[in-house]
Amino acid sequence: MTGDVPVTIPRDAAREAAQHELSKPIYHQNDPSLFQRALDWLWQKIDDLLGVASGVTPGGTVGLVVVIAVVIALLIALRLRLGKLRTPETAAPGLFGDSPRTAAEHRTAAEHFARLGQWTSAVQERMRAIVRSLEDRTVLDPRPGRTADEAAAEAGRILPAHAAPLRDAARTFDDVTYGGRTATQQSYAALRDLDTELERSKPRFADAAPSTGGPA
Repeated sequence: MTGDVPVTIPRDAAREAAQHELSKPIYHQNDPSLFQRALDWLWQKIDDLLGVASGVTPGGTVGLVVVIAVVIALLIALRLRLGKLRTPETAAPGLFGDSPRTAAEHRTAAEHFARLGQWTSAVQERMRAIVRSLEDRTVLDPRPGRTADEAAAEAGRILPAHAAPLRDAARTFDDVTYGGRTATQQSYAALRDLDTELERSKPRFADAAPSTGGPA
């Protein structure tokens, strides 16, 4: 009688056979999707990071939460302290809008806003009145796209006694127009007084040509 002879299969062939069998779709019907596996991997990484952070933070997880809360509170306080951030180093739009108006019209609009207590609009219109008046008096040449800073710098060279107030007026205009700040009654009064003083000022133009002397 012949005994049973055990069947032996090489190890590599057995592994390949098992892999082939397990690769059949019937064994993977309930597997999570690729997106779900990626999401699970991401959350695991975040959980690992939080675990490491809580391990080195005094108080463990509670200490980590306190630290995060303090950082958020500091960021909120800093944001409130600085106010609306001004866009850095970008070319400011022109001082005037698309529809040109006279200096008198800008002054009338400024006084209208001042009576309503709308100081930001009043400041803007008074600054436009100042620059338009300087253009009408040929202190400044009319130039589309001129900014308040440029107008103040150019006018300050011809009206040196008013150079500093002109710079301050342009800075106030920029702050309330582009910096998100709110004008006050005092800031408007300063521009209104400057407008009145400039109307009485005498420009110091450069001599057109040197005078020629008569015969000796």
